Amino acid sequence: MPINITMPALSPTMEEGNLAKWLVKEGDKVKSGDVIAEIETDKATMEVEAVDEGTIAKIVVPAGTEAVKVNALIAILAEEGEDVAAAAAGGSSAPAPKAEAAKTDAVSEAPKADAPKAEAEPAQAGAPIADAAPAASTPAPKAEDRSRLFSSPLARRLAKEAGLDLSQVAGSGPKGRIVKSDIEKAVASGSAKPAQAPAAGGSAAPAPAMAKGASDESVLKLFAEGSYELLPHDGMRKTIASRLTESSQTVPSYFVSMDCELDALLKLRAEINKSSPMKKTDKGEVPAFKLSVNDFIIKAMALALRDVPMANASWTSTARVMHKHSDVGVAVSIPDGLITPIIRKAETKTLSVISNEVKDLARRARDKKLKPEEYQGGTTSVSNLGMFGVSNFTSIVNLPQASIVSIGAGVEKPVVKNGEIKIATIMTVTFAFDHRVIDGALGAELASAFQRHIQNPMGMLV
Repeated sequence: MPINITMPALSPTMEEGNLAKWLVKEGDKVKSGDVIAEIETDKATMEVEAVDEGTIAKIVVPAGTEAVKVNALIAILAEEGEDVAAAAAGGSSAPAPKAEAAKTDAVSEAPKADAPKAEAEPAQAGAPIADAAPAASTPAPKAEDRSRLFSSPLARRLAKEAGLDLSQVAGSGPKGRIVKSDIEKAVASGSAKPAQAPAAGGSAAPAPAMAKGASDESVLKLFAEGSYELLPHDGMRKTIASRLTESSQTVPSYFVSMDCELDALLKLRAEINKSSPMKKTDKGEVPAFKLSVNDFIIKAMALALRDVPMANASWTSTARVMHKHSDVGVAVSIPDGLITPIIRKAETKTLSVISNEVKDLARRARDKKLKPEEYQGGTTSVSNLGMFGVSNFTSIVNLPQASIVSIGAGVEKPVVKNGEIKIATIMTVTFAFDHRVIDGALGAELASAFQRHIQNPMGMLV
């Protein structure tokens, strides 16, 4: 009996993914555990393993297809001894994303005058999400024909995000079907009108255009045609925008700044790195570890949360989640994006372990090879822009965490000690707190604990 291979949910929040690459082809035999495909989520590229043994009878969704819904059929597997051709023909029928499959695509209903819908009907479960290859440009259907608008699910989603009225977009696909390129063209040219808000008593109106960046038409009119290029948002950029907008709109944040002297830490760091044992690698002997100032900062934040356990919490509508360990997220910049891999139980780990773990996570983050459990959750975060010469800044709390610390550069400054002016290396740190979880005095207590560990770094070694 044919076995359906469907788009897996690679994380609890995943709703769709891009089928980046097939590592097998039709006719290949696979066994349980074999890697058969690579799936791109908003944060990482992950490998998909076969769970059954058999022969790939049919690849339903081709490589490069974007926005494939979770549980959508992507391939058919013939069981051991089963006729491959029969399995391919008898498997669950889900149309491949080709132009000629337009007849079987979901059809969206046009907004009606008395109660316009905020969005088109979702695609049928199991159908792969992809645009058909555009054919010769076809004029938009006449007004009387707009009760049935042919459009790809991806085009409907993009139109919704851009706040466009699909009835104003000319489709270039078969039979006037609206595809992704039509939406992008309409956004760039400003030729399509924005979707109208429903009349009183109708469906709920969509969010204001500006909140979703949907005022593209009015923005683009401010710039001369040909003076810019459009860089479409990828999944990561959309996720960053969505999560940070949610945080800024829902979290009552406040900020606490504090100066920390770094001289003792810098001296200890130099001594530890100098005493690092050597290890053999393909490139010869190299130090087993090389601590950075950021490694000390991660450890100090973890120990501060250990010392002030009431601040190591997350907010839910019914209770505070009191965490037993300090899971510290470390903001890592990657090409056109940001991700926060997590050092689990950081308060229990040595500085050398933290250092090597951060390097490994950062490398795999840039390669988009992190697993969801390596960047989801966490109880706090560290964001360090000191290496860019930034003196101080504030960050947005990364939900469901309740705190984040922003690290500025260490700068030599004159300070007064025992009535005398001395030169000290000063680092300004700024904490952002979720006031629902961490009140002002509690936040100040956590900041003081952090400062104490930074300025007395020897205590982090025991």
